Amino acid sequence: MPRHLFMDSGFVDFAYQDKAFPIAAGQTISQPWVVARMTEVILQGDVPEKILELGTGSGYQAAVLGQLIDQVFSVERIDALTKQARRRFIKMGYRNIRCKTGDGFEGWVSEAPFDVIICTAAPEKIPYSLLDQLNLGGKMILPVGDKEKQELIALIKTDDGFKQEKLGEVYFVPLLEGVVR
Repeated sequence: MPRHLFMDSGFVDFAYQDKAFPIAAGQTISQPWVVARMTEVILQGDVPEKILELGTGSGYQAAVLGQLIDQVFSVERIDALTKQARRRFIKMGYRNIRCKTGDGFEGWVSEAPFDVIICTAAPEKIPYSLLDQLNLGGKMILPVGDKEKQELIALIKTDDGFKQEKLGEVYFVPLLEGVVR
């Protein structure tokens, strides 16, 4: 994946370093190992057909997933980032990625259920209401915590609720409610 195409011009020379970098609107593009780790967890077991990403940002994670998953839906709360990511997807020829501006805590109800929900921003607590948008056996992968400490977590929806697995410490921008137009 050509990461430099998803970065602000001032950081393009550093695009292939394993670091997070700032993008517009005070957001960041995740470091490559985090994108790879989250993608690896998504692909364990059966390859999902339909995925929801919360936190489109630059569109980098969605583009990675767009090469592997039939249908990618992505929600971004900052309208300018949604529009920029959409232009990138079109320019790169992605026809299986749809994005919209919305509140990530609400997911994308009209397109549910999903095989996977991936969150690329950190809520302070697990948003359990999003589990309703998962298929039985579906996964939700997300960082959870505050500015000081975050844990990457995988949840699997079961008949009895969910199973939880901790995947390690990470650092993401916070998942915030509301929409910025």
